[in-house]
Amino acid sequence: MTTAEITLVQDSFRKVAPIADQAASLFYARLFELDPALRHLFHSDMADQGRKLMQMLGLAVAGLNRLDDLVPAVRQLGLRHAGYRVRDEHYETVGEALLWTLGRGLGAAFTADMQAAWAKAYWTLAETMKAGARDGAAQQHRVA
Repeated sequence: MTTAEITLVQDSFRKVAPIADQAASLFYARLFELDPALRHLFHSDMADQGRKLMQMLGLAVAGLNRLDDLVPAVRQLGLRHAGYRVRDEHYETVGEALLWTLGRGLGAAFTADMQAAWAKAYWTLAETMKAGARDGAAQQHRVA
């Protein structure tokens, strides 16, 4: 990601942070609207889940300037999500729900450049998570 893209993502996330609970609620409502079958992956309180989502997203956004430091943690996150039965195709739906949520939360301030920067950030992180899940699956296969 370019410095300008990272700045767009980080600056816009600071604008979403004050409405984090609302943003998380919008996100999950949209996610389950797009794919109702994903609801079964969530067993905890959704308000708590939303806080975890926004906290993790905040850490990832803050770490975009230090992607090399962020990658190991994101790979581990992908490995954990594989254990929750998250499949590669779910990342498409999550990305769509995230961009939709940001558009709703930021309104007209969510420019085309900002959307493109968020998409790039999301897919960088999602592909890293998927790689972590594949590594875990390969390691389990070797042990078995």
